[in-house]
Amino acid sequence: MARYSAVHLEMRDSYMRDDPDFIAWQGGHRTDPAHRASWWGTWHDVVSTAMARGVTVRRARIVSEPISDYVRYEYDGTFANIAAGELVRWLPRRQTRDLALPGPDFWVFDDETVLFHHFTGDGQLDVDGREYVTDQALAKLCGSAFESVWQRAVPHEEYRPR
Repeated sequence: MARYSAVHLEMRDSYMRDDPDFIAWQGGHRTDPAHRASWWGTWHDVVSTAMARGVTVRRARIVSEPISDYVRYEYDGTFANIAAGELVRWLPRRQTRDLALPGPDFWVFDDETVLFHHFTGDGQLDVDGREYVTDQALAKLCGSAFESVWQRAVPHEEYRPR
């Protein structure tokens, strides 16, 4: 459980393409932000509870442009992350060419624990896809990579995907 900081870096252009919500979105369904009961879930409770404790939760997404259908789906649903209290930014992949980044997506909690997410080639979370590592040097490396992305990335409210 984070005490003061949780940062998440996402670097794939698609995830879990068999997600029923993504499939519904592809079929034309759009979530109504005004109908909170239809989209607020456990994750939103976790984030809002953390925020109430004073934890800052930031998410940065590195995306290829033009964006994939899956990233467009994420973009359309990011209002829910923000409603829960997350800060979200987007960085076009072309702007990362001089950044050193770890291979897998990750979370860093309180600058001391890293949660790596290992995905299969088609975007499914691997069977043993969650790897927690408590290593000060690795947490510093990942935290530094996140910060380099965060500094360049565009806040969700300003990002206009192409």
